Amino acid sequence: MGERWCAVMRVLVLQAAWALAGGQVRYSVPEEAKAGTVVGRLAQDLGLEAGEAEARRLRLVAAGRRASVEVSGASGALLVSSRLDREELCGKSAPCALRLEVLLERPLRVFHVELEVTDINDNAPIFPAARKNLSIAELSVPGSRFPLEGASDADIGANAQLSYTLSPSEHFSLDLQKSNERNLLPELVLTKPLDRETIPVHWLVLTATDGGRPSLTGTMELVISVLDANDNAPQFNQSVYKVQLLESAAVGTLVARMNATDPDLGSNSEMIFTATSFIPPSGRDIISINPKTGEIHLTAALDFEEVSIYDFRIEVRDQGTPPLSSHCSVELEVVDVNDNAPEVWVTSLSVPVPEDASVGTVVALLSVSDRDSGENGRVRCWVWPASPFGLEATFAGSYSLVLREALDRERVSEYEVEVRAEDGGAPALRASRGLRVPVSDVNDNAPAFAQAVYTVLARENNAAGAELARLWARDPDEAGNGRVSYSVWEGGVGGGGAAASSSSSSGVGAGGGWRSASSYVSVDAESGRLWALQPLDYEELQVLQFEVRAVDAGEPPLCGNATVQLFVLDENDNAPALLPPAGSAAEAGAAAAEAAAGAGWGSESGTLWAWAAWGAPAGQVVAKIRAVDADSGYNAWLRYELWEPRGKGPFRVGLYSGEVSTARALDEADGPRQRLLIVVRDHGEPARSATATLSVSLLEAAEAALAAGSSSSSSSSSSSVSRSAVGVELGPGAASAATNVWLVVAICAVSSLFLLAVVLYGASRWAPRAAVLSGPGPTTLVCASEVGSWSYSQRHSRSLCVADGAAKSDLMVFSPNFPPPPPGPAPKDSQPEPSALLDTVSGPAFIPFSAPFHPPP
Repeated sequence: MGERWCAVMRVLVLQAAWALAGGQVRYSVPEEAKAGTVVGRLAQDLGLEAGEAEARRLRLVAAGRRASVEVSGASGALLVSSRLDREELCGKSAPCALRLEVLLERPLRVFHVELEVTDINDNAPIFPAARKNLSIAELSVPGSRFPLEGASDADIGANAQLSYTLSPSEHFSLDLQKSNERNLLPELVLTKPLDRETIPVHWLVLTATDGGRPSLTGTMELVISVLDANDNAPQFNQSVYKVQLLESAAVGTLVARMNATDPDLGSNSEMIFTATSFIPPSGRDIISINPKTGEIHLTAALDFEEVSIYDFRIEVRDQGTPPLSSHCSVELEVVDVNDNAPEVWVTSLSVPVPEDASVGTVVALLSVSDRDSGENGRVRCWVWPASPFGLEATFAGSYSLVLREALDRERVSEYEVEVRAEDGGAPALRASRGLRVPVSDVNDNAPAFAQAVYTVLARENNAAGAELARLWARDPDEAGNGRVSYSVWEGGVGGGGAAASSSSSSGVGAGGGWRSASSYVSVDAESGRLWALQPLDYEELQVLQFEVRAVDAGEPPLCGNATVQLFVLDENDNAPALLPPAGSAAEAGAAAAEAAAGAGWGSESGTLWAWAAWGAPAGQVVAKIRAVDADSGYNAWLRYELWEPRGKGPFRVGLYSGEVSTARALDEADGPRQRLLIVVRDHGEPARSATATLSVSLLEAAEAALAAGSSSSSSSSSSSVSRSAVGVELGPGAASAATNVWLVVAICAVSSLFLLAVVLYGASRWAPRAAVLSGPGPTTLVCASEVGSWSYSQRHSRSLCVADGAAKSDLMVFSPNFPPPPPGPAPKDSQPEPSALLDTVSGPAFIPFSAPFHPPP
């Protein structure tokens, strides 16, 4: 016994070595092996080191049915885990091979193992019945044959090869006939005529012995009754009927019609058909025969996958006394139809898949099978949708789902993949298996702002901590990869009134040294809320440009930038300021022009004063009030009002020009001196104002001309002159002579100045007007005409202005984001307010834009 098992083990080892050399491990194990029996050293045959099988989780995956074997985690050996019954696993199929899949992790590999369960002689032959009753006419001649039902053996091969023996009898012998290549049918042969009166019943034992070692036997008792009379048995027209029937044939389908004849007459020729000797025995439930007509019909559905061929015999028996019978064989072949759809199993699934996974990554392992045969069992597989995954065949019926294209979680975060299988039948049958493949995120997207440049408007004098804007950057990644934090990218504003800038921020302002953008504003790291750290001053800063950076929390972190342009809007927080009557060359020129017009003015102890000649006509300019406002726009647009004296006085003030002129001709009744209180207001909300006191002295024409000449020479020398009233008392003759002389001088001066004014007027009409671009600095320009004035401080911004003297052509420059005009009706003597011309801000500094202002008539 020990030598036999050694030989078996050597055969098994040789088979395993041959299978491994061919790319597949094959083992063989006898059925009914005890649990724990070592089938083969799988880990060693796969080339694994000691302990590697347990570390890499060597395990077995059965393909659709119980394998009854398992892999030992410690030794890596393939063991029998439960009872192996070859007849239960494979029936009559030979060889009985179980296809197993073995998985090995780190890295993931799959091996295919074929386990053949060999047959042992564990099933004895079995007859359909323990007793068989036969009736044989005594007139039967020697040599007559009587078919017997053979035994069946569940084993295969030599273990199922049956031989028959009959107990000793002088009248009967046993003969074996081959009905086909697979089966031997025993027949009882009459060797000696029967004598019913001598032996009416013969008791025999039929023994079936299989070819196993040791052999097993089965017996059936034969009870043979000898009958009288009827000496002609029915006969079939053929001994074997071969029928093919589709497995899809409906219940009740006619399988065949038996044709038999009996030359006897009467009841001896009446036949009854019966079906016997079914192989396999389940054929009894499949067909039925009409005992009178011999028609065979289906009584149950056929299944090619269960049984492909049915063998049985038909016995026809007459109604004579004794009845005679004959037999024929029927071979029913079941033809396969495509009635089984493919089956798809997922044996391993590795999810989620990182979105940066390389092409060729194995996502899942699948097994596909079809129970049909031939073309009906040939399966074609594919995956839908066709991208980004594909199928690769690894072995017969085994596939790997692999990555064919790069993934992008932000575009598709999860895939619903369907593995479809189709067989080659007509019509083809299909099956599918759905897989959900989520994609895990990696940090491959930088935060992106909705705008590359944000324009923010903020009023000056805002409260510290006031919210200016909210910035938002989108990061399509998830979790920490998509969590964004914000910060101000450092830059600053330089001094000197010019625009100062760094690589990431700049501003337009005045005064002081360099200051970083983070000293003005801050951004909340989580919400992106932009808020002011301190009140903003338009006169210090008009534009602040800086960058805000958004950084995600991924590894490595990615970032994005956006430029913020912060424009400060002016508020009316500066009152008008009066300019001194003398000081600059421009003011000296203006004083000379006024003297040429026949009027002069000055200041004494903070009070402005001027003089005018008696008899001066209405509309003559006596003086001009000058003021400036540090604000811009409407907040710096000034208007002049005569506050005292009220009523119908001899003087009036230009609403926007600030020119003090005569309202009517002057006479001695107006007195020697007029005191005027003038209020200068801006157009802001609320309006701010300043007051000026002007004292006007009324003189004779000669005295006025003398004062004008003195004032003109003083102005042309650009010196500071202290003006005083003429108080010298003259005699009668000297006064008359002086009066004549000064009249002649005044007439000549007026004529010369008139000619000069005509020339200058012509030149200004036909010559292009010179526009002056003022640079940064403390200089203050005042543009004036007879309808209004516009004053603007050049300490903070750049402006264009037309030279003084062009009537009704003042150039007015407004800052960005000009506020709307104040509500309410305009004064009756006021001119319509000019339209705002907005400066265009581009880059870190202003680009001035201007046009002449033409007030309506």
